[in-house]
Amino acid sequence: MVGWVTAVLPKEICEQLDLKEGDFVEVGVEKSGVVIRPKKLVDPDELLTPEEEKLVRRGEMQLKRGESLQWKSVKRKLKL
Repeated sequence: MVGWVTAVLPKEICEQLDLKEGDFVEVGVEKSGVVIRPKKLVDPDELLTPEEEKLVRRGEMQLKRGESLQWKSVKRKLKL
């Protein structure tokens, strides 16, 4: 087989995997049978660098603690 194949899965399985119509899946073969895993596609331009990811995580923790920064400080840290 070459190209894309469309498969229909039972509604219950789609709900368990949080799959919606048109979602991509990864299909593999194991000893016990076929394995289907949800596959999320990500645009490489939307990925954060490790430094940006660290800043985002730090900011999330600050927000959880009720802390915030002025926009000027955020821009300075991001070198904008």
